[in-house]
Amino acid sequence: QVQLVESGGGLVQAGGSLRLSCAASGFTFSRYIMGWFRQAPGKEREFVAASWTDGTTYYADSVKGRFTISRDNAKNTMYLQMNSLKPEDTALYYCAASLRNSILSRHYGDWGRGTQVTVSS
Repeated sequence: QVQLVESGGGLVQAGGSLRLSCAASGFTFSRYIMGWFRQAPGKEREFVAASWTDGTTYYADSVKGRFTISRDNAKNTMYLQMNSLKPEDTALYYCAASLRNSILSRHYGDWGRGTQVTVSS
């Protein structure tokens, strides 16, 4: 069965960095579009970044230039390097898998449970 497990979240001061990981199993990782989404308290889940199977990457405007998505198909793992973190980046971060080239959460059928990122000011 499909399993996605996020790790790497934590508490960091504004301006700091974190690296999230998403370990995947139960499916052919290299054939899937992988995405990061986040949800802050009282807000809707929002797109953060996505990695197509051909290496194309997409970012939300709010994180462009600060976050970098990458994937290691040999390790079935996706990463999100987050630099210059801001308090508004505080959220529960989810990784998700899709067979569609999309940044819409409804097109992602498999989700992890999330890892909490908290950025203090």
